[in-house]
Formats: sequence, structure tokens, C-alpha cells
Amino acid sequence: MKISIKYLVGMCALLLVNYSCQDSFLDEKVLDALAPETLNDKLGYDAAAVGLYNSLSSTFYTTDQDQTFLGMFQLGTDIMWAPSGRSNGLARPYFDYSQLNSTDWGASKVWNGAYKIINNANIIINNAESGNAVGMSQDEIKAFNGEGRFFRAYAYNMLATLYGGVPLVLVPIDDAKTDFTRASLDEVNTAIVTDLEKAVANLPEVDKAAYAGRANKNMARQLLAEVYLRIGKPDLAEKRCDTIINSGKYSLVKNRYGVRSSEPGDAFSDMFINGNQRRSQGNTEAIWVLEQENPTDVTGGSTGWPQQRRVWGASYHDLPGMEPTDTLGGRGLGRIRLDNWVLYNLYDDGDMRNSKYSIHRQHYFNNTNSKYDDIRGLPVPYGQDVTFTLPDASEVKIFAADTIYKNAPYILKWGQFDPRDVFGYGQFKDFIIMRLGETYLLRAEARFKQSDFDGAAQDINVLRDRAHAPFVDAGDITLDFILDERARELIGEENRRITLVRTGTLVERAKRLNGTAPLAGGNIETTNGLQDYNVLLPIPQSEIDLNKDAVLEQNPGY
Repeated sequence: MKISIKYLVGMCALLLVNYSCQDSFLDEKVLDALAPETLNDKLGYDAAAVGLYNSLSSTFYTTDQDQTFLGMFQLGTDIMWAPSGRSNGLARPYFDYSQLNSTDWGASKVWNGAYKIINNANIIINNAESGNAVGMSQDEIKAFNGEGRFFRAYAYNMLATLYGGVPLVLVPIDDAKTDFTRASLDEVNTAIVTDLEKAVANLPEVDKAAYAGRANKNMARQLLAEVYLRIGKPDLAEKRCDTIINSGKYSLVKNRYGVRSSEPGDAFSDMFINGNQRRSQGNTEAIWVLEQENPTDVTGGSTGWPQQRRVWGASYHDLPGMEPTDTLGGRGLGRIRLDNWVLYNLYDDGDMRNSKYSIHRQHYFNNTNSKYDDIRGLPVPYGQDVTFTLPDASEVKIFAADTIYKNAPYILKWGQFDPRDVFGYGQFKDFIIMRLGETYLLRAEARFKQSDFDGAAQDINVLRDRAHAPFVDAGDITLDFILDERARELIGEENRRITLVRTGTLVERAKRLNGTAPLAGGNIETTNGLQDYNVLLPIPQSEIDLNKDAVLEQNPGY
């Protein structure tokens, strides 16, 4: 049977007229997307909660849109240099502050990522408190409420620290809104504390959480301690740390364990080996681990292609006679480099956190099939120190004149190697976001701010005892010393920019300790243009421009 196009067009028009006269045809039925009205059973809540971790991971941990994005939280502080030509892109305004302006992509990415988490959290909180959940116990509903509040507080704490007072949005937004105004910093801080106190009350204990990687009470307590320190309530911060430390659920890792315990190494570095990072794998000080799997082995095991190894690890494979290996942490690109203060002045002799298993400093030619010759025309010697002495006793750095990003020291916390993928585009291992080592440092800071210098020294010495570093006395304790100790313990783990902004020390420490780097073109200041107003990031200009029905004020200086 033949049906003409004219006939089909006529039938379609008739159907459209018939349906358009029925109100039900216009009713929206969301079947394949998350919307507030879909959260009425445990399956929906679980999907929404997992979305919070997905948003956090894909924005701040597993993004590969620009490898240099990770550098904005470390460069321009007190610990990192930006190797010439290796850390451009998004991170450039964070070591050349003269380029930091309201159109900065990195500041916009942080802002948008945080508000995405906030809106998704609002959906969970709003639904959990609506009383419409079906087939769920009150404990289950409270746990989801606590999870939403924890993530909302986490995102707002980041915004408050980095931008100051920001729009306070505590209900879901599912339509265009163009009249945002900035709440005061006090108002934002009050909302953060309220959320975290309720999260502590509603979340399960760490050993009662539905899944190992999901939110628990001590995650909220740890974040709350940090917030209380930022807003000047050290006594309350100390109490939150006390609860975690005295809970009996955590202990510092002091003995070898895990997948490489029979190989050379030490207890501190064991925590950061793939297969050792989770509580279930023996990491007794893990409070919050954002778990991921290699997508080669587990479909959907990662929300992206993490670049931490490429950013933090040196590009040693660019040296003839060198190839990526597991013991060297896989293939890095040297996007950022530890500065001289960290490498030569930060650690005491014998400090385990500075061992060769945590900071790799010495390279040896490791390619048995190398076809390269050195400057004498001789084959590159396998197993030979990259820097060695010629017969005339003159030291020669064979193929290693560049000690900025090739033959450069680097941390191994982000080391990861898969022999199936030597090129190593992504780095697939877990992210330790909170651990007990930092809890002691937060309590030391809280005690210091209450003039309890003995107590602060005791907390610092707990970590130094594990690291086999010399003990300190009460008279040694200053805020600068605590920040030094944070670098020794948490380098590569903490968001250093947030730590220094939170403590009001970014400008002074960056200028005093980072100094100049011997990069291409001579010594270059790695905090060029840094001024007091750069402590806060610019409000994204795109947000200001779109907010046509109210004034969204820009931070001073931008």
C-alpha cells in the first residue's frame, strides 16, 4: 500500500490538534532524569546521594578538562614552583597573580562546581524533610538528610573560604533565577555550622554507614573543626577533634601493612599505595576516602581521568635511558614542582615523611634497552646514577641538565602505574580526603589558639613520633610551625590554598617561602603580582552579567 507524504502530514496535524486540546498531554513526566519530585523511595535517594560524590569527584578530583586545574590549589602558595612551559593554562593566574581577573576559568569552575553540589544537596534535604518518603525508616531518612547537609556545608565552606560572602541558596532551584545577592560571611558561616551540627546528629558512625565510602559522623566532625577554626571558635574545634581522636575507631598507622609490606618501604608511605588506602584494606587512620576503580577493570569505576600523577610527578621519562615504572610512580609530566623550601629546609634528618618512599629524589638509568649515548659517546649505563662523576673527577649531569621538571624531586603519594597502560593517561587510585593525621593537626591549631602550647606540642609530637622526627617543646609552637608541620604531613593531600587562606597567611608565607625559581629566562618570581586582595578569588564575571535583576557584587580588586 502506498501512503503519500501529503496524507502523513495531514494525519500528524490531526493528531497534534487532538492532543493539544488535552491538558494531560502537556503534563511533564520525568522518567530518565533526577528531579525533586522523584525522591520518594530509597532507590531514588541513593541515586541522588551518589550524585553528590559524582559531582565532587568529577569537578575537583577526576577532571581532565585541563591538567593544570589541580595546580591552582597549590601554586602561588608556599610549597610549589611552576616549571616554565609545564603549568600554563588554568593555573597560570595562580602563580602570576597579575593575570588573575574576573574572567578566570579556574575561579569559575570552582564556583559552578560548588553550586552544583549545593543544588543537588538541596534536593535531598528538601525531600527528606517533606515527609513523603515511601518504605523507608526514620533512621534511613535522617541519614540521607545528614549526607545532603554534609555536602552542602562542604561546598559552602569552600565558597566562604575562597570568595567570602556568597549567595545563600537553601532550597532547590529548578528554573532560571537572575536576582541573586551575596549573603554576609556571618550568615553563610551560620548556615554551614547548622548543617554540620545536624549532619553529626543524623549521620551514622563510620562502622555503621551503608557503604564504606559514604558519609559518617566523623567526616562532619572533622569539617566542623576546620570551620570552627576559620570562624574563631577554637574551643569548639578542639571538642570535635577530641571526639574523633578518642572514639577508639582510628589509630595512626605506625607499622607496615598491605600489598607491599614485604617489600622495602615504611609505614607512612604504605598509606598511599593503591590497595592500601581504605579502612577495609588496613588504613586505620582513614576518615574519608573517595573510592574509585580502574575503569578497565570496573565499568564506571571512575568519574573521569584523574591527572594527579601527571601534575605532581616529574617527567623523568623524558630523560634518555629512563622509562616509567611502578617504583618511580608511573609517568608524570611535572606540571608543578616542590620548591626549595620544601626540598631543603622543611624536614629534619630522618623524618619518615621525607624518606625515598615518600619523596623521590634520586634517579638511576633504568632502561635496559636504551640506545642512547652520553656526552662521551658511550652507552647510557643501566643502573647508573643520572648524575655521576667522570674519571677526571668533574661532575656531569648526563642528559639531566633540566632539574626543574625532568630530573626533579617529587612526592610519591600520587604514584600509580598500570603495565597495561605505560603511557598512563589517567591515574586510578583512591583519594584520601580526611585522615587522623590531620585531626591531630587541627587540634594542635585549636589548642594553640587557646594558648594551650603544651597541648599543641603533644599533638604535634604524636605525629613526629610516628615519623621518627625530633620532638618539639611548647615554646616551639607558633602558627607558622603548625603550618610547616601540615606541609610535612599533608603535602599533596591538603588543598594548600584553602589552608593558607583559612589561616590568613597566604600572602606572607607565599612571598617569604616561595621566592624565585630558576626557570627559563632566569630567576622568575613565582608569586608575581600577589596582593592582599588576591586572598579572595574573583566572583565569576559570567555570574555577575547573567544576574540581571539584582547586583551580585564583585570582590574588591577585581
